[in-house]
Amino acid sequence: MAIFITGDTHGDFTRFKKDIFYEQAELTKEDCVIITGDFGGIWDGSANERYWLDWLEKKPFTTLFVSGNHENYDLLAEYPVEEWCGGQVQKIRPSVIHLMRGQIYSIQGKTFFTMGGASSHDISGGILEPDDPQFKRKCRRLDASGALYRVNHRSWWKEELPNEEEYQTARASLDSVGWEVDYIITHCCSTSVQDELSGGFYKADALTDFLEEVGQRCQFRYHFFGHYHTNRVILEKYVLLYEQIIKLKL
Repeated sequence: MAIFITGDTHGDFTRFKKDIFYEQAELTKEDCVIITGDFGGIWDGSANERYWLDWLEKKPFTTLFVSGNHENYDLLAEYPVEEWCGGQVQKIRPSVIHLMRGQIYSIQGKTFFTMGGASSHDISGGILEPDDPQFKRKCRRLDASGALYRVNHRSWWKEELPNEEEYQTARASLDSVGWEVDYIITHCCSTSVQDELSGGFYKADALTDFLEEVGQRCQFRYHFFGHYHTNRVILEKYVLLYEQIIKLKL
């Protein structure tokens, strides 16, 4: 059995085509590919989106993902929650599975702690409300200036960051295993790793500070994350992934 890990897909799953991800020829549904957030396959509910979800389902492997900041949380909330490998999940398709926040899973004999979510950085122009009478006028002004902005419940959701209940769940899960796991899977990273990565360009928030606590208290082999759109190993055991697909050494 095998586990592969990759970064943000944003609804583009072409990296999993046979001529690119050739290792799949030897895989079965017992094998997993983990996407470290910004899955993007739950975005608009369109026929095209359903096509690609069905396409993933037909792959020989099981697709797992944590949430990022580019997910439609209204649509994601419509999927029922069930238990899988010791933690709570949402099955988008039988073998396309959302690994929820604050959970610990036992997969192929290894323990994984998951904590999806991240702050959107491309919102310098603000968050617009679609029912604002000035909505179209504001959009035109922001578009003309080239400002980056999002629209609430259309391209941005407050659920991109965990709520207090999810942090409590995460701490309780880690308490249950004595704050020791094999791997951590998130979308963003801890505050100190983010500072090392960006030189202070990205600002700390409640989630990066929580992951800082996890990094200091938890015993783990590697922490894999996405979000920052590059591939890099930081401080030896923090692995940032984007389009690269790596095989985990079990």
